[in-house]
Amino acid sequence: MPDQTAASDDLIEQWRPRLAAIAAAEAGEDGAHDLNHLHRVWSAARAMLHAHPEADALTVLAACYLHDLVNLPKNHPQRERASTMAAELARERLLAAAFPAARLDSVAHAIEAHSFSAGIAPRTIEARIVQDADRLDALGPIGLARLFYTAGRMGSALAHADDPLARARRPDDRAYALDHIDVKLATLPASMQTAAGRRLADERLAWLKDFQRRFAADWLGSASE
Repeated sequence: MPDQTAASDDLIEQWRPRLAAIAAAEAGEDGAHDLNHLHRVWSAARAMLHAHPEADALTVLAACYLHDLVNLPKNHPQRERASTMAAELARERLLAAAFPAARLDSVAHAIEAHSFSAGIAPRTIEARIVQDADRLDALGPIGLARLFYTAGRMGSALAHADDPLARARRPDDRAYALDHIDVKLATLPASMQTAAGRRLADERLAWLKDFQRRFAADWLGSASE
């Protein structure tokens, strides 16, 4: 009987550099959504695949590397459509690359469903894994670096001058970078689709919340009190 795991590994090794090349050809100048981000998303997804042998690894691989083919800024009026546009472009690029046609629909769905702003529910285990893997990269130390990088590109302030933790105001992550932790990132663990994703998200959010407290103490000049 053929070794299905070995066959899957061979497909992964065959397609990973080709998919990375497709992604690199469409890459913009956003360092928070660069090829390194795609490598990290695939690394997280590959770890989750061990707990889900029923998932198709090649579908997950393709969606991980092509999910940001269309990457619109967070303040772009069509931001909510970015993942759908990325799925359409991915289908075109995969067809041209002779990617297995039977997997195109599942890859496209995983790409569409990865986006937080699109609000598309993942219907397959592959889509759930890709969504979790992408959201994990928004948490923890790397997520924090990406947060401030993106805020800088958008022209946001680091934090509110007098109320960095939004105790007496409505959080506004378009105006203040630190607010993004509570506006969006704190909601991610509850949205995780896999047990491994939820566990890692909880750990990384705890790290972010600790940073947030330390940041606010320094910001308000009370770190040594």
